[in-house]
Order: sequence, then structure tokens, then C-alpha cells
Amino acid sequence: MKKHLEKRRCLAPFDSRSVPHIFTDVLIVGGGVAGLRSAIAAADYGNVTVLVKSTLEESNTAQAQGGVAVVLSAQDSVEQHAADTLATGVGLCDEETVRVVVGEGPERVKELVEWGARFDRTDGEFEFTKEGGHSVPRIVHAHGDATGAEIARVLIQVARAKPSVGLLEDHFVIDLVPCEGEGIAALVYNGQKGMMLVWASQVILATGGIGRLYRETTNRAGATGDGLAIAYRAGAVLQDFEFMQFHPTTLYIAGASRALISETVRGEGAKLLNRNGERFMTKYHADGELAPRDIVSRSIVNEIQVTRHPCVYLDVTHLRKRHLKQRFPAIYRECLSFDIDISKDLIPVRPSAHYFIGGVQVDTRGRSSVPGLFAVGEVSCTGLHGANRLGSNSLLEGLVFGARAGTQAGERLAKVGRNSRPRPLTCELIEPKRGEIDLGDVENSLRSLMWRAAGIEREESHLETAEDYVDFWCGYVMDKTFANVHGWIIQNMLTVAKMVFHSARRRQESRGVHFRTDFPDTDDERWKRHITIQRGA
Repeated sequence: MKKHLEKRRCLAPFDSRSVPHIFTDVLIVGGGVAGLRSAIAAADYGNVTVLVKSTLEESNTAQAQGGVAVVLSAQDSVEQHAADTLATGVGLCDEETVRVVVGEGPERVKELVEWGARFDRTDGEFEFTKEGGHSVPRIVHAHGDATGAEIARVLIQVARAKPSVGLLEDHFVIDLVPCEGEGIAALVYNGQKGMMLVWASQVILATGGIGRLYRETTNRAGATGDGLAIAYRAGAVLQDFEFMQFHPTTLYIAGASRALISETVRGEGAKLLNRNGERFMTKYHADGELAPRDIVSRSIVNEIQVTRHPCVYLDVTHLRKRHLKQRFPAIYRECLSFDIDISKDLIPVRPSAHYFIGGVQVDTRGRSSVPGLFAVGEVSCTGLHGANRLGSNSLLEGLVFGARAGTQAGERLAKVGRNSRPRPLTCELIEPKRGEIDLGDVENSLRSLMWRAAGIEREESHLETAEDYVDFWCGYVMDKTFANVHGWIIQNMLTVAKMVFHSARRRQESRGVHFRTDFPDTDDERWKRHITIQRGA
């Protein structure tokens, strides 16, 4: 781990005497569900600045189709939701966190409704869908398959209405510099304004996951692990980097990006068929198509290998076209754009990288090991998901932890004071004389390497070779000084990839979404524990 990653504390040189300064009480990096909910909560305590890498509408939140898993039905209970979450997490969930999220979730969803969120209803009552690993239908959804977009719409609207919240798009955070108990400085770049320092008493990371490190992914372009690399360089403890969840069913069209086919489609009775038209999930798990995601993904991979065919098929032709167009309008349109009428045609699908379970280690208030630094949403590791995420728990986690972290950050302002004066900060970098390397080629090669070596199935020789490749690229890239966002992103991607391979090699067992073909069994005696990473440790 130390060979290349610990050489650089900051990615870009700067001198605080020669760059503009911005002052805020709470800085939030990221504008998805967790970041925006944090901003809304913190706004009651002081000035809040939200920085997003591109636009607010470009978050993974806006893409979420399935819905929010929440106990709002008389046929459900907090105890049952907690039990389902714990069972899916295969022994690594934090029970206190699970109880907090499923217990506070109903209030957070009701809050969204009060703010104007329009969830789907029948006769005034919520419509509930069932997904894999859930014992009862408890997924609420909006506009059929556009739940994330509806939640994002409402949170953006509420945040914009807060006079103490400033929303700045197209601002890329390069690094965070903790100032020995006197706040945190963020080195930020904007294409028009250049480099600047943002000084804050409290910082909340909400930058999302790492899906774009993989060749095949459901994630948008911004999911490159920047927040994780930033937190690593700032000294935060990171956890569970071996756990990447793959969504079993994404639309497979050669040459096209992988569009998500929501798990709720299977929740409404869709069947998985192999190239021979045979239904296969019942031979892998008693719950068939509604088995936990890790099992469905591995089963699909096995069928692809056995049948020597690049995909399997999802059959939803038992449902009427009118219902499909109403319940899954986005999926219906997406498939139709490739001449697939899902009311009569099979949908070609295969797994893709979807959700990163690891992240910045935090407590039940979202606090990291670095004073004043919080993490929420996919960039965090709260312990809710354990070794495998229960479907539709992530939006719930973002709402609950966003509210908790935003409130905690606001309350800390009264205790530690507001950040009001700059301190002298510099970062000087000496660039070694070394040959140039094509960043586009590195990025494409890394994404393919992650897919092959840290994908659904892993084994030692592939992981070792992958680490060697990353070390080679790091030797050319990590020492360089870039003056553009793409260069910093590649440095962040390599940093995160190194940690993923490192953790996947260390966990010599199979558990949840981490499957080792050379260690296919779960070993509670040795590995019912977490793997942590910290710079300098």
C-alpha cells in the first residue's frame, strides 16, 4: 500500500497567499440524496456551501429506479426489516446502525412527502413492491421507476429555498487539509475561476461510489471514487473496500452503456432464462429470482459461462403492455429505443458494477476518524450493509444519515466555533523526470482490469497481477503534477483501485458480494471482521 500512495499528501501545488478564499460554516461535497439532506439539516445552524463535481441533476440518486425500503405498512415491522438487512449482510452489519436506519426511516420518508414528494399510491395508500432479500413488500416508489429523480427533485427544491445554503456546480474538490482542530481547508478547482481554498469548520463528504472504475457499470460518469481518495490522503480510516455490489440485471446491448433494469421488475414476477429458454434461478436458491443480489449475479455469471452466451434474458411478457408502460415507463422507453418491446420480447441482461459497500468508516452520526470530517451516502461505510446491501436500503441510508450528519455538524459549530480566518498553507511538489503515459489508455485499461480481477469472481493470481499493473501505472501517474480535472480523477481512481485489490487479496474467504474462487467458503472464525485502511498505518 505504501509504495506510491503515501508519497502525495496533495495532488496539486498551492500557496494560500496566492489563491482566493471562501468561508463557510459547513462544507458539503456532493449533491445526491445524502449530501442534500445533510445541507437541509445543517442549514438550521449556520451557513452551508454545497460543492458538486458537475451538476445537481447528474448524481446517481437521480438514476435510482427501484425505490426506498421503509416500514410504512401494517403488515411490516422495524424488527422484520432489521432482520432482513442483517441476514443479507452475512454477519458484518453493525446492529446499532441497522436499528437506527430502519427505525428513523419512516419519519424521513414522511418528511419527503410533506415537502412535496409524489410517491405512487392506490386509493391514497402507498404502493409497495418486493425485492430480493425482503420478506415482505416494503419498497415505495415514484412515477413507476423514477424514484431517485423524484427524491432529487424535492431535495434540490428544498435546499435551494434555504437562504443559508449555497449550491455551487462544476466545482471539483482536489484535497482536504485538516487544520489541527481549527477546521478544514478544501482545495477546489473551477474551470472559470481556477484554484481556490474553501475554509469550513465542518466538512461532510457525500461524493458517491466507484462504479466508473469498472468497465460495465450502472453509475454515471462522476462515480470515480474521488471522495474516498481525498479521505485517504486526509488520514481518515477506510473500511470494507473488498465489497462491491453488482446489480444482476442491466440491459446488455453490445457497444451501449449498461442501463439498469430495476429489481422491482423481478419483484413483479419477471423470470430469468438462459439462452436455451430455461428458467434457472430456482436451482441456485429457494427464493429464485428474488434471492439476494450476490447470489443472482453469480448465478447469471455461471449460466453465461455454461451456455457460452454473453447474457441471459429477463421475461416480463406475462404482464400487460399498459401496466408495463405505467409501472416501468423509463425501462420500457429505454428497451424500446433498442427495438425491444418488453411486453412481447425477452430483455437481454447481465450484471454490472452498481454499489460500493465500503467507504469512509463512520459512527452513527456520520463522524469519521478525522475531527470535523463526516461522510454520508455511498462514500461512507456505516455498517448498515455488511457484506451485501439489501436492495433499496441505500436511499433510506442517505436520508437518515444525511439528516443525522447535518444536524451533528451544525451542533458542533456551537462547541468548536465557526471557521473565520485563513491560515498559511502550502503544498510544493517536485515532479520527477519520467516518460509520459496516455491517461485515456490508463483509464480504459484500469476499468477492464477492475472488471476482470475485482469483479463478481476473484482469485489470488488475478488480484496479484492486477496490483502489479496498478503499481506500474502509479509509478508514472501518481508523481505527476496535473493542472486539469481528468488528471486528478485518474490519480484518484488508481488510489482507490489499489485499495480495492489490497483488501480483496487480504480477505481469504467468500462472504456476500466478495467471492473468491480459491476460497469459496465463508470462514467466520478468521474473517467475521472488517478490513480497514489508513494512510501511514
